[in-house]
Amino acid sequence: MNKLAPFSMNQKQYYDRCFKSWFNVAEGGKRGGKNVVSTTAFCIKLETHPDRLHLIAGVTTATAKLNILDCDGYGLINYFEGRCREGKYKDRVCLYVQTAVGEKVILISGGGKEGTQNLIKGNTYGMAYITEANECVANFINEVFDRTLSSSDRAVFHDLNPKAPKHWYYTDILDYHKDMQAADPTYGYNYGHFTIADNMSISDEKLRRAIKTRDKNSVWYKRDIEGKRIAAEGLCYKTFADNPEAFIIDEEPKVIFSTIGIDFGESKSAEAFNCTGFMPGLASVVTLDEEYTKKEITPLQEQELLIKFVKRQIAAGRRVTEIYADSEAQTRIRGCRDALAKAGIGIRITNAIKKPISDRIDFYDLLMGAGRYKVMRRCKQTIDALSTAQYDDKKYEDVRLDDGTTNIDSLDAQEYSTERYQKQIIDMIMLGGQNG
Repeated sequence: MNKLAPFSMNQKQYYDRCFKSWFNVAEGGKRGGKNVVSTTAFCIKLETHPDRLHLIAGVTTATAKLNILDCDGYGLINYFEGRCREGKYKDRVCLYVQTAVGEKVILISGGGKEGTQNLIKGNTYGMAYITEANECVANFINEVFDRTLSSSDRAVFHDLNPKAPKHWYYTDILDYHKDMQAADPTYGYNYGHFTIADNMSISDEKLRRAIKTRDKNSVWYKRDIEGKRIAAEGLCYKTFADNPEAFIIDEEPKVIFSTIGIDFGESKSAEAFNCTGFMPGLASVVTLDEEYTKKEITPLQEQELLIKFVKRQIAAGRRVTEIYADSEAQTRIRGCRDALAKAGIGIRITNAIKKPISDRIDFYDLLMGAGRYKVMRRCKQTIDALSTAQYDDKKYEDVRLDDGTTNIDSLDAQEYSTERYQKQIIDMIMLGGQNG
């Protein structure tokens, strides 16, 4: 069993309040230990909880598993080492846990899309933990509240990274419970705010090096390092836009493998393929090649274009390990998969994860700030897209302006190509430590 680093005083005070509060919210910057503190409290309460059925959730089931079950080696599986097993409960993915008072069943669910609330109906949960709660839909969050009302010892945990101050999660959920707590100190709302400085597993030297990867004037520094609620506005990649030549290269570097991201052209959007190379140790990534067309093409033409693009990468000596495509176009993915097989190309094409836009932008901002992103000069569409992408100032979510004035298709393709390795690269850049 992995041993935790000591909690900071701030973390310990929040942790102690978890045992006398029913609603516990941990917010703040990345690598602030939010998941670790909340998961530890959840495990301790689970050990003697009178109810058998509980819930953990995230934007997707995979997110819940990653952030709560695993939690960088400090999650439920670590705490209940030798006493737990993954399985199914009434055809739903779950974790069976043997506790001091008997077996518990922890259902695992995604809550990032409308309709996911229906997946958790019909049950009463003793406790529930939603990671990245402000990325989930409101109906799911409210259903979780309802499904814990009759718990023998009600406890709901949320963790989240900051968003814009007017985000619905703050105005519709947290503000209400904050007001209730102010009116009645025994109400049971426990709020904790954390930053990377709270993470005692990160040395001062590592902390200083991690902070240097961020532009102190950027929205991401204010959110990820300082843990503040800041609205994103203006250019998405200001670091790149201010000095593109710092990232553009003419000589192709040696990479250990490459992946391809596909954004299918539909609804008048462009068709974009991006090939990205990864340096040894995932130390940095480079956009090696691109294909971009705004012409309306048939599925057959699309398949031919992809085959030509893939063959171009192979001819250039690039080892393409996988192709990630927009998951909302399953028919087109199947068509491309069949076409690649018929062409004798044994490269798997699978669904892109399609992480939230804000996470994808944040990832590339981090790469750029750390000097770990490059793009070949020939990739003119990607260069232009990175230079001109803007936030939609009419929305409180961190989304790119999508009115046809800028190229977001190349950006989607680029992001799909790196999503699977995003966490590993972030961990490496931020120098490890307990999960945030």
